[in-house]
Amino acid sequence: MTSPHLRFDVNLSILFTELPLLERFAAARSAGFDAVELWWPLPEAVPLQGELDAVRRAIEDAGVRLLGLNFAAGDMAAGERGLLSRPADVHLFRENVHVAVEFAGQLGCKTLNALYGNREPGLWPQEQDELAVANLTYAAQAAGRIGATVVVEALNSHENPVYPIISLASAYHVLDLVRANGSTNVAFLADLYHLSRMGEDLDTQIDRRGAEFGHVQIADAPGRGQPGTGGIDYEKVLARLLLAGYDGHIGLEYRPVGPSADSFGWLPRLRAAVESTVEGSA
Repeated sequence: MTSPHLRFDVNLSILFTELPLLERFAAARSAGFDAVELWWPLPEAVPLQGELDAVRRAIEDAGVRLLGLNFAAGDMAAGERGLLSRPADVHLFRENVHVAVEFAGQLGCKTLNALYGNREPGLWPQEQDELAVANLTYAAQAAGRIGATVVVEALNSHENPVYPIISLASAYHVLDLVRANGSTNVAFLADLYHLSRMGEDLDTQIDRRGAEFGHVQIADAPGRGQPGTGGIDYEKVLARLLLAGYDGHIGLEYRPVGPSADSFGWLPRLRAAVESTVEGSA
């Protein structure tokens, strides 16, 4: 039996931002990555015809695979964190679902990330939660048409103080509600940076659920830089993840300390150490 190996992709909404978006895909390929992921890449949830075509061509020309894509999440720079639970944006979100699913389908992308949305002043939390589940169900049904999975992630409350999904347990509660509606193509996006910031026991959670994670993202904590700039022992954590049965990519979603292209020096060493540990445990 072949031992599992680490596979990495790079999030081009947070790395290589020194470059215009359309140039980042070739830069990622030059840095040795054959897979990338993106937050929603354009300012508008429903862009003008042809705007996404330029992004698609840049991805195809670079020879990289689009592994993951976020649905539109509002103005991320201004602190917005998703449209799922915002009553005023139901139609906008659902329009974006169809645009995003079509775009993902053109590129063979099978993972679509739906950020939950912040708590809105003046609205009952229950009202927002019921809307979020309905919108997630709608998104999962649309994603099912291209064989894709919709993932939900927990963020940390230090940087996202009014985002309600801040633990693995709260994310799984939402996923269970969506599954009860009949949509099974949903999963947890395990952003290990956010989970660590919230004090989750990564070892225990990986042992319990690692094999079923829909996607994994990493950055070091507390500063969100590349592995080796903080306190997470990624050699141990990623070896545990592989041994638990996770076989997907690991998304690099960190803010690079220094130029993006110079921030990957840790990767060959970590890969070798992790795979040696896993092979020794086989």
